Amino acid sequence: MLARRALQWAARRGGQRPPVRGLRGSPRARSAMPSWVIDRYGRNEVLRFTRDMVFPVIQYPNEVIVKVHAASLNPIDLSMRSGYGATALNMKRDPLKIKSMDTEFPLTLGRDASGVIMECGLSVSYFKPGDEVSFKPKCLSHVEAASLPYVGLTAWSAINKVGGLNQSNCSGKRVLILGASGGVGTFAVQLVKAWGAHVTAVCSHDAGTLMRKLGADDVIDYKSGSLEQQLKTLPSFDFILDNVGGSTEKWALDLLKKWSGATYVTLVTPFLINVDRLGVADGMLQTGVTIGSKTVKHLLKGVHYRWAFFMPSGPSLDEIAQLVDSGKIQPVIEQVFPFSEVPKAFQKLEEGHARGKTVIDVVNKK
Repeated sequence: MLARRALQWAARRGGQRPPVRGLRGSPRARSAMPSWVIDRYGRNEVLRFTRDMVFPVIQYPNEVIVKVHAASLNPIDLSMRSGYGATALNMKRDPLKIKSMDTEFPLTLGRDASGVIMECGLSVSYFKPGDEVSFKPKCLSHVEAASLPYVGLTAWSAINKVGGLNQSNCSGKRVLILGASGGVGTFAVQLVKAWGAHVTAVCSHDAGTLMRKLGADDVIDYKSGSLEQQLKTLPSFDFILDNVGGSTEKWALDLLKKWSGATYVTLVTPFLINVDRLGVADGMLQTGVTIGSKTVKHLLKGVHYRWAFFMPSGPSLDEIAQLVDSGKIQPVIEQVFPFSEVPKAFQKLEEGHARGKTVIDVVNKK
């Protein structure tokens, strides 16, 4: 399977973690499963198919095991295939260094999955074997549902948790989405539009029809002349979500309304790069200095500068599911690949210019 099978989101529903192990679920014992793994970091050639991946076991009473029906790829999966974030993520996997193995390999990539609960730890009360996840909206197939969790929670983190926008205060606000046609961008456009914002989406010309279908009020083609100059002809913005980074940050904050609480949030940060390059302690210190200095610099100019990251949250997924079931948000899927063609799916994502998500159908074969 592509994504990790032992998910811990159920812990948010399961109360305190008791000091004993246990599970409840199907009695069928399994020892191995098919999986795409990597044995070293690199490009697409490092992906390897195996039928002998060790079947996961429940380690803690707040975990569940999921039979994955579909999974989706995100740009971070490409980066992690090449080693991005290895230092921080290895520390997260084994913070006390209690595992006997000195390597993370073979490593299974992937962040998103939709499927059915197979086993539950004893403290899990929100799920039971046979339930569909990931907090799957009733109206969606597993392929559609697998496209939403990572991009949905990343956009929710940036817009709601960090940016402070919500259903009560977003109406009428002018929102700019830079990099609007990718997975996070297509979700973000729909979310703020559902909350009543005026949305300006930046993408290439061939994605313009999609953006308007998703609710964007203004669509700006970044290829037709200077993007900065095009945006300066528009009224100032209350909120900017930047999925692009790079030189964009140098001028994008000038588009915000000064001294009004307007906020710029970027998802392109140096945090994991700093940790990989400098180690955990020095990397976190360097990151803190960078975000602190930029925050103060822009605050003195009358605007708020923020970084955002993916934040796992069961309650937020519940709210997203409600928006999907009500028809206010729809999954945007560019292409679906069978499980046998995972390397082709990575290659597709690596080509860039995404129009929504790339999904792996694990169960149905061509």
